[in-house]
Amino acid sequence: MKVTKAQAEANRAHVIETASRLFRERGFDGVGVADLMAAAGFTHGGFYKQFGSKADLMAEATARGIAQTGALAEGVDAAEFVRHYLSREHRDSRATGCTMAALSGDAARQPDSVRVAFEDGVEKLLALLGRQGSPLDPADAAQARARILDVLSHAVGAIVMSRACPDDSPLADEILAVCRDAILGSQRPPGTEKAPTRKRKAV
Repeated sequence: MKVTKAQAEANRAHVIETASRLFRERGFDGVGVADLMAAAGFTHGGFYKQFGSKADLMAEATARGIAQTGALAEGVDAAEFVRHYLSREHRDSRATGCTMAALSGDAARQPDSVRVAFEDGVEKLLALLGRQGSPLDPADAAQARARILDVLSHAVGAIVMSRACPDDSPLADEILAVCRDAILGSQRPPGTEKAPTRKRKAV
C-alpha cells in the first residue's frame, strides 16, 4: 500500500520526536539507527528514505527538543520558568527534559550541522526569554541579553552537575536549590531583597 505524502510527513515527524527523546536519555552515540527506527515502529531500511544521515536526524531532533523547552517558557515569567527548570522533576526527566542540559557535552563532539542546530536553538530561546513589552534601546537590549544568557547558562550547568551525582545523593538536590535561589535572587530589583530575620531576645 502506497504511503501518502501526509502520512510520510507524519511518520518522519514521529521518528524525529522518538529520536529527540532517545538522544536525551542515552546520548547521541548511545542510540543506533536500527534501535531508533525500531523504537519508532519502523524498519531500519526506511531511515534513509527520510534522512540523509544520522547527523541530519540529530540536528532535527535537537531543534525539536529545544523548541519544547521554549514552549515551557511561553506565558510564564522568568521566575516561574527557573523554578520549573531547576526542579527535581525536571532533573529526573532526562528523556523529556531540556536538550541543552542533556546533550550539550555530546554536541561538542558532533558535526557542525548538529552544533549549528544548538546555536540556532539557543538564540531562539534567548529571544523568547527576553521578550519585552516595549522596545529597548541598544544598550539596554545588550544588558538584558547578557542577563538572560547568564541565567540560562547557570541553570543548564546546574542540571548537568546535579544529574552527574547519584539520584539519591543529597548533593544533587543541594545543587538545584543553591543555584535556583541564586538565580531568583539575582532577578529581584535592587532594594527588594528580604531583610534577615532577627531573633528576639528572651526576657
